[in-house]
Amino acid sequence: SLSQLDVNGSRVLVRVDFNVPIEQGIEAIAGYDQRLRATLPTIQYLIERGCRTILCSHLGRPRAKVDEALRLGPVGDRLAVLLDHPVKSLPEITGPSMAPGDVVLLENLRFDAGEEANDPGFAQSLAALTDYFVMDAFAVAHRAHASTVGVTEYLPSAMGFLVEREVTSMGRALESPEKPLAALMGGAKVSDKILLLDNIMDKLDHLFIGGGMCVTFLKAQGHGVGASQFAREMLGEAEKRGIKVHLPSEVVVASEFAADPAEVQVSSADGVPEGGIIMDIAPSAAQQFASELQQCRTVIWNGPMGVFEMPRFSEGTRVVAEAIAGAPGVTSVVGGGSTAETVEALGLMDSMTHVSTGGGASLEFLGGIELPGIAALPDAD
Repeated sequence: SLSQLDVNGSRVLVRVDFNVPIEQGIEAIAGYDQRLRATLPTIQYLIERGCRTILCSHLGRPRAKVDEALRLGPVGDRLAVLLDHPVKSLPEITGPSMAPGDVVLLENLRFDAGEEANDPGFAQSLAALTDYFVMDAFAVAHRAHASTVGVTEYLPSAMGFLVEREVTSMGRALESPEKPLAALMGGAKVSDKILLLDNIMDKLDHLFIGGGMCVTFLKAQGHGVGASQFAREMLGEAEKRGIKVHLPSEVVVASEFAADPAEVQVSSADGVPEGGIIMDIAPSAAQQFASELQQCRTVIWNGPMGVFEMPRFSEGTRVVAEAIAGAPGVTSVVGGGSTAETVEALGLMDSMTHVSTGGGASLEFLGGIELPGIAALPDAD
């Protein structure tokens, strides 16, 4: 951990994840700055100790060339507001001159091909700037890049407070959850959840399934909607282990995948009309899920209950999210990029126990996969 390093007055390279929307400038960033806010404790800790803090991040996919639209300057401007401290954004990736207490933000790491290739030369050029390396970008901890893994070969390294909080919070939910333990799974991709569910089945008491993935589980239960071998196996495993599976009894169905389709109706799960598209769980199902979730003590949530980005089909997710957030004594762990964005959009960030800043990284961690950016740190075990 960072607190175990003697960094006073040192030069410290901090890998952060500032991959936020910048298309509409600093005003847009302000609405989606969870990842910036999450790194403030680490940066403030270093400022207070007179460190020269060098932040590095990627932004978007510039494909190893300079893309003016993906410069980090606007992100640095927003960070300065949040920190109430100057942040100098540099027009290059390496080489700042600094005074104690200064904070600089290097240019987009992915402008250089050496970043994603984990090139030793690029990693050494980053390491040459500083005395210590701090990994505080959980969202890219599953990537073996120069700034997440390569640089640890050349500098004393530790995890920052954000990464430490991610590992501790999600690790506790996996290893010693307060029971009953529930998994709330949504979104469209069943494949994203396979490792996660496999990893927690032996501790699970309740499995709630909404979103697009409920289609394949409803089919596996015998309803005529669309299927998968994994869903059948998972339902069989749940029955063997005494896990209670909750599927929506009613769903919101549209005639087309659109924000304002010509026809929308509530249908029973086993009566979805031919050609109908399930867009959300129905209000009755959302209330049922909410009531049952509030009886659990630990909830691991990944994936919205419907097409949340379309207001007409966001109600199921809102009802369930508010139930989890408002339940006294419930430990709630939210993983996955779209789920975190949903919680942020609903204004419930502070009401959840832990909202991961990682998308794919949180799913891999919860799925029991070793993350290269964590494994590369000393005593990561």
